Amino acid sequence: MARGPQFQPVQPVRAYQRIVEQVEDALARGDLAPGQRLPSERELVAQFEVSRSTVREALRVLESNGVVRSRPGDPNGPELLPFSQSGLRKQMVRLARVDELTLAELIGFRMIMDGAAIQVASRLRTPEQLAEMEETLVAMRAAIDVDFAAFSEADLAFHDVIARISRNSLIQTCNEVVRGVVLSLISDKIAHAPNSRALMQESLQHHAEVVDAIRAGDGHAAARIARQNMYDYYAGYVPDPEQETLRALIDD
Repeated sequence: MARGPQFQPVQPVRAYQRIVEQVEDALARGDLAPGQRLPSERELVAQFEVSRSTVREALRVLESNGVVRSRPGDPNGPELLPFSQSGLRKQMVRLARVDELTLAELIGFRMIMDGAAIQVASRLRTPEQLAEMEETLVAMRAAIDVDFAAFSEADLAFHDVIARISRNSLIQTCNEVVRGVVLSLISDKIAHAPNSRALMQESLQHHAEVVDAIRAGDGHAAARIARQNMYDYYAGYVPDPEQETLRALIDD
């Protein structure tokens, strides 16, 4: 007998989620704009034909997502908020932590985004910003004798400098969120690995080579070194078939 199609279980969608989707879709289309007000709670109950508790749950989610600001009893209705970095960061953290994203996908995303930021930084950096990068290398070198947490903090400072030089807040937010999720998954393994010190020393060497390439204005070389560093640092924590995908990104 021929094997039929493989269906996935149907996930029920609650009414409040549909309300959230409609409001966010209206914002995306431009039918709603920051500064405008949604209808009052009573009017929303009538329009959506749901209970007051369902509307309140939807507003709670929208407020948590940074989409609206709601005040109890406000007759004017919830206020739609402008875009904010904190709202984007919350959404990205939720996305990065879902089960559908593998560790290899998160690492691959970092390799691509960080490499792009470094290429831009190699063109835009000022002498003062180059000196700031070199200061983070000094901090990383000192942190090796402390512990992995200190080294990780210094490493974060390095990548923050790169992201700021790129003058792109989305790059900065994306890298910060994904890096945080990756480390939350494997930082304990790295910290207690028998070769943890060797990994930190090798990573420091790669960072120094990145700075040298940026100083020389060779963005392509700097990005390649950075992607190689991330691969060497993290690839051992993903299955072999997925390592091949990450290797393909090194010389992209």
